[in-house]
Amino acid sequence: MPDALVPSPAVTTAAPAPAGVPRRAAPEAATPTAPPPVLAHAPALPPAPAPAVERASAPVVPLALDAPALVQAIRDCRACALCEGRQQTVPGVGAMPAGWMVVGEAPGEQEDRQGEPFVGPAGQLLDAMLAAMNLHRAAPEPARQVFIANTVKCRPPRNRNPEPAEMAACQPFLLRQIELVNPKLVLLFGRMAAQSLLGTDEALGKLRGRVHRLADGRPAIVTYHPSYLLRQPQDKLKAWEDLCLAMDTFDALP
Repeated sequence: MPDALVPSPAVTTAAPAPAGVPRRAAPEAATPTAPPPVLAHAPALPPAPAPAVERASAPVVPLALDAPALVQAIRDCRACALCEGRQQTVPGVGAMPAGWMVVGEAPGEQEDRQGEPFVGPAGQLLDAMLAAMNLHRAAPEPARQVFIANTVKCRPPRNRNPEPAEMAACQPFLLRQIELVNPKLVLLFGRMAAQSLLGTDEALGKLRGRVHRLADGRPAIVTYHPSYLLRQPQDKLKAWEDLCLAMDTFDALP
């Protein structure tokens, strides 16, 4: 098991691997509507107050939107209240297309500041997990490249979980990203990511350990979010088992 996924020294026992999970050796290394024109002979009316910004229930994402246009649409989005507190949007980062795609939950404080997903300690752990799988967002081989995104593109206040309406508002962006990345397999990190793309309210513990299918038939594997593993290092072994399942599933794909 890679060093990054070794539980803390305080943990002396690890949960046994679920039956049937393959083992692998660890690698070495609105715009406001303009007011109607005033008729020439009509009495002048006092100017109306500026209308509040209207929000759509979800952004309209044309299927033909390419990657740069999609990023701009995310930056311009005001479909939910998360836009009011953001420093900047966090569209995603990595190769497009790519063999793999990682979907997390929501940007945190550092992600909001830098405009990139998975930075800071959780991002460092994610990078180590990907490296253990011989994956990298800038790998030369398409099969080893990865695109990283979140279910929502703006930071929720105080790093709370994104609400269902917020995830629904951002989902058209995420689904278009999946189409553009066209990954062979998607890794879902955390309960929010799993529930958003799998359309389920099951607990994460019941979702991991097996292969799921997205609405388009694409295989997906569910595992723990890196920020959770930083708080609960005893579950790192389970996360490595999930990643092993993902690698074996990927290798068995046409």
